[in-house]
Amino acid sequence: MVTLLDRLHVRGIALVATAAASSLLLAGCVGGSATGSGDAGSGSSGSASSVIHLVGYSVPKEANGAIEKKFQATPAGQGVTFEEAYGPSGDQSRAVVNGLAADYVSFSLEPDVTRLVKAGLVDTSWNAGATKGMVADSVVVIAVRKGNPKGIKGWDDLIKPGIKIITPNPASSGSARWNTLAAYEHTISDGGTEAQAKDYLTQFFTHVQSLPGSGRDATNAFISGDADALISYENEAILARQSGEDFDYVVPDETILIENPAAITTKATPKAKDYLDYVLSADGQAGFVAKGFRPVVAGTPTTDVQGANDPANPFPTPAKLTTIADLGGWDAVNEKFFTDKTGIVSQVQQATGKSQ
Repeated sequence: MVTLLDRLHVRGIALVATAAASSLLLAGCVGGSATGSGDAGSGSSGSASSVIHLVGYSVPKEANGAIEKKFQATPAGQGVTFEEAYGPSGDQSRAVVNGLAADYVSFSLEPDVTRLVKAGLVDTSWNAGATKGMVADSVVVIAVRKGNPKGIKGWDDLIKPGIKIITPNPASSGSARWNTLAAYEHTISDGGTEAQAKDYLTQFFTHVQSLPGSGRDATNAFISGDADALISYENEAILARQSGEDFDYVVPDETILIENPAAITTKATPKAKDYLDYVLSADGQAGFVAKGFRPVVAGTPTTDVQGANDPANPFPTPAKLTTIADLGGWDAVNEKFFTDKTGIVSQVQQATGKSQ
């Protein structure tokens, strides 16, 4: 079976093992591995001051790579090289706390950055800017087989008899947390009670076929397996289709806004701040848009996104879009949903035998 690993161009660089867990990813990245990125510019020696150690979750690897290359062509990026480590968001955040070198971190969830703030590795003002520390947005979507043979149009169709779902593991994957929140909150958005929402989530997990470690692992599992639906980021579905995978995706009427943060560490090379500034520039945001992410900077053009359901209008506004702010912020969300043994998602996984 040919996966996206075979379809995507892998830059000609060496993989260096790190302590993070290894897993096959969409672009041939090994979770927790470090890779050199792009051309360093004429005459670059790759000195320590010009190396940006980027540690991130796996999903935006291709977007990051494209933006890095554009940055290296700017005056600020001349002579800069990148050493990258990718894997599940939570695992990568913990790896940085445990000593993995990082100048620039890119995670799926804000709490994976605040973990570094608490460890003194990221400044408390990291989210004080206009975008509140976010560099890209997305929404939770449902990927289905080509032609949508099971007629899946929304969340309620996922719990019909015989439907098999893939979603990543909430214990390691930020993507999974967004997914399970979207599944739960769709019931609330439709006027249901919290008891009904928990009942829906329980039924949802009984249909889950597997819980891969990351959003990227989940995409590869869906491509190579026989599940009927993949719960995923919109940008992940778009990227897969750009890469030649032939499946469809549905933007549910009720979904959640995915907000992905990035930050520089307290001991980062000054070039990391230059890079973050570039990520939030018009060119940097265009790099995200081209790979299917929704921009965080107003006015960024969002047309001609290949792989989207409608390339001319790639990012439709869902009828009911929930945000983390609507739910009281991440501290409240983690306590309510993801606390070990007492959180709603943890309880549902235990009850359904889909353990973390």
